[in-house]
Amino acid sequence: MTSSDETPGDRRRRREGAGGQPVDPLIAARMAQVTEEILARSPENVIEPTLDRVVQVMDLLGHPQRNFPMIHITGTNGKTSTTRMVERLLRELGLTTGRFTSPHLHHLRERIAIAGEPVDPERFLAAYDDVLPYVQMVDETSLAAGGPRITYFELLVIIAYAVFSDAPVDVAVVEVGLGGVWDATNVADGQVAVVAPVAIDHTRLLGDNLIDIATEKAGIIKSDAIAVLGVQENEVLQLLLERCDEVGATAQVEGLAYGVLQREVAVGGQLMSLRGLAGDYTDVFLPLFGAHQVHNAAMAVAAVEGFLGGGEQPLDADVVRAAFADVSSPGRLEIVRRSPTVIVDAAHNPAGIAAMAEAIRESFTFHRLVGVVAVLQEKDASTMLEVLEPLLDHIVVSRSTSPRSIPPERLGEMAVELFGEDRVTVVRDLPDALDIASGMADGGGMTGAVLATGSITTVADVRMLLGVTGEGSQST
Repeated sequence: MTSSDETPGDRRRRREGAGGQPVDPLIAARMAQVTEEILARSPENVIEPTLDRVVQVMDLLGHPQRNFPMIHITGTNGKTSTTRMVERLLRELGLTTGRFTSPHLHHLRERIAIAGEPVDPERFLAAYDDVLPYVQMVDETSLAAGGPRITYFELLVIIAYAVFSDAPVDVAVVEVGLGGVWDATNVADGQVAVVAPVAIDHTRLLGDNLIDIATEKAGIIKSDAIAVLGVQENEVLQLLLERCDEVGATAQVEGLAYGVLQREVAVGGQLMSLRGLAGDYTDVFLPLFGAHQVHNAAMAVAAVEGFLGGGEQPLDADVVRAAFADVSSPGRLEIVRRSPTVIVDAAHNPAGIAAMAEAIRESFTFHRLVGVVAVLQEKDASTMLEVLEPLLDHIVVSRSTSPRSIPPERLGEMAVELFGEDRVTVVRDLPDALDIASGMADGGGMTGAVLATGSITTVADVRMLLGVTGEGSQST
């Protein structure tokens, strides 16, 4: 028996060890088995342009996605950080929250959070067992018609919505996996739709131009919703405004309806003043680095104002300050070791790399910065390296544990063309790459640092190598 006052976080800490693994060996074994079953399905970068299979499962389950209101978040960069900020604000306001983000760093349950904590293994397994018979029914129907089984990502969305419905939560904050129109999360309708800045990424799946990509992402804006639109290219903004007109949504554009009033670099983060849809919030500390995070914070405030009062009721300024002071975003300019300093950042496209580079120049002073870079094959690695070149004194190219990681030799050839042979080291295995980069950064008596970036997998691998597998890091 447990106390009725015990929170989900208390239960998680009671049941799990420091490394995030369940203490009960039976639960651990079952979780490992279920994880293998889920991962055996088509990966999340393989999508079918249809919601039919997920809709069928939701119909069979009795539409759990309709049992809670939702704030839906898409965009190219900043989705995860913005999702975490929105969720943290809502929790500070006393609401029980569900949070869905992707991808995960270390374990599947990170993607599904209740009240800010990864879902308990027991609750995850119970939801999996509940939905699996219906998932298998739809699998059989699809296979009989020559179609695919429900994918890995689709199944995680189904589990998440079942968990949120059963909890129950007062509100779910849901990050789109890929695009918007056909994304599995889009079987639910958000009362607020947030569109973070749109840039070129996932061209094989979403298109190779901004209009095609923005058209996909605009699909989360639903009838009568409030659409919180981040800073966009003019052509993207016009398309999003047209979508709002088409479905009868209310557009709230950054720079017009809300935005950043002021920001300055501070120890451990930055101090910001924001204008929301209904009020101003001054002298707010954010323990994250980079101008892009302040813009994410502005979107988060506008989204919460829109959700709670239609954008007409300001939030309590002290609540906003308390929430943002406690925000974390693992893997986003996160310091995971000191002496030498090791920073990890999950930037995985040129726009993300550019925002990260600007934030490092602004927030850190290192006499020498050595990069550890591993990039996935479907990414624009050449442009990413081009943006990194002025930032790094030396680059160590390697590979992550992802089978989609570009072979180090090929990535090294690309790097040599931009950095020159003297500034490039090719190391096949990431642990060795991290050791070599650390030695380069720490040598000669200079104040040096290592920056590990290029993909989520790279960040996860480096965090794991340095024993950082949870929410916290040595940056706080």
